[in-house]
Amino acid sequence: MPTKTSRRAAVAASTPDTAPAAPRAKRDRTHYLYIAVIVAVALGIAVGLIWPDAAVELKPLGTGFVNLIKMMISPIIFCTIVLGIGSVRKAAKVGAVGGIALGYFLVMSLVALAIGLVVGNVLHPGDGLHLTDALKQTGHAQVSSDALPPVDFVLSIIPVTFVSAFTEGQVLQTLLIALLAGFALQAMGSAGQPVLRGVEHIQRLVFRILSMVMWAAPIGAFGAIAAVVGSAGLDALKSLAVLMLGFYVTCFLFVFVVLGAVLRIVAGVNILSLCKYLAREFLLILSTSSSESALPRLIAKMEHLGVSKPVVGITVPTGYSFNLDGTMIYMTMASLYIADALGTPMSVGEQIPLLLFLLLASKGAAGVSGAGLATLAGGLQSHKPALVDGVGLIVGIDRFMSEARALTNFAGNAVATVLIGTWTKEIDNGRVRQVLAGEIPFDETTLLDEKQSVTGLPEPREGEEKELARA
Repeated sequence: MPTKTSRRAAVAASTPDTAPAAPRAKRDRTHYLYIAVIVAVALGIAVGLIWPDAAVELKPLGTGFVNLIKMMISPIIFCTIVLGIGSVRKAAKVGAVGGIALGYFLVMSLVALAIGLVVGNVLHPGDGLHLTDALKQTGHAQVSSDALPPVDFVLSIIPVTFVSAFTEGQVLQTLLIALLAGFALQAMGSAGQPVLRGVEHIQRLVFRILSMVMWAAPIGAFGAIAAVVGSAGLDALKSLAVLMLGFYVTCFLFVFVVLGAVLRIVAGVNILSLCKYLAREFLLILSTSSSESALPRLIAKMEHLGVSKPVVGITVPTGYSFNLDGTMIYMTMASLYIADALGTPMSVGEQIPLLLFLLLASKGAAGVSGAGLATLAGGLQSHKPALVDGVGLIVGIDRFMSEARALTNFAGNAVATVLIGTWTKEIDNGRVRQVLAGEIPFDETTLLDEKQSVTGLPEPREGEEKELARA
């Protein structure tokens, strides 16, 4: 009879050789983080309703978290643009991307204004309200001196020094410096490759720091939501519910009907799939009321989606200043609301010049804190001063409306990046389908695709590294 040993040998001989098991993938634990954010938002709302005075004191928690994100924006934009442009051979391609982006932003801003105009004239939410002297003073207090005339705005894009673009946190100044550095490295050719590798490593460091900062998101979300609910309360929500709901519905229709149709026709991408892919970023914006908190992650996710680095590097930062679809809808509906509330409704002939003026004024206020309300008040002060009194009517719910503004602006910039990538043929459509289907997951730890060089350059060999070190 065969022994146990012989039987084992026979089985081993009859079993074909198999490849060793693949190493087990590291488990993504970041989904716990976003569950914690949802719980924090719910707790923040409860605290704001039950202990409103104490909740208002929690505002620094939200402000601190948003500031932590903002400090990462300038280095991320700089690295992304420098790597994108520096690795492109033809400078004309970058100019084409910028021109198409600005043209699209202008057209879509006009579409957003037109939609807000139609909805505002249908709803007339401001009828029957009464304005007090206190509200008049509140409205005038919102006029910001930070908004600049067009010429001064253009000059403000030039930083005082090369480094001040990073220290002052001005996105457009960082964009200018990054463009100049990218074109300079492009002109250097192979001599600029060591610099590009250095910038690539800096980008990885910055994204890793950002992923660490994100673990403070639940604390920031709790503080921000508690402060908003505690300061506004239910009374403001009830009295201005028509305007709020009308604005939210308008933003929803704009994103899922207008932008969704354009995205499907031009790029063949489903807007619902794109929004699902960006769900964590939408949650982050909703909890902090700031679209800037998701800007670095949008850059990383658009590159992972398959859009080229030059398109992402130019479209996303520029769009955050010039592609403000939600802000356009907000200013349209708020202007009509204030005019109706003051008993001085405007005719269509009066509405259009005012809104075109606000369209230009919003570009001069790019980067201003609370830009939506400040731009509205400043624009009305310059073009139709009698309406500034009514700005106080919407101060109480402006923070709630700012969430819809931020979500709409973010969605608009995500769609714009895909569209411009399609028009310039700088997008990998096969990868887009795979990523949106969940076949190529996004690395939440590094926010980058670690398996390939960001610059597309070959990694230096050991001997080359020593030569570079001596240089």
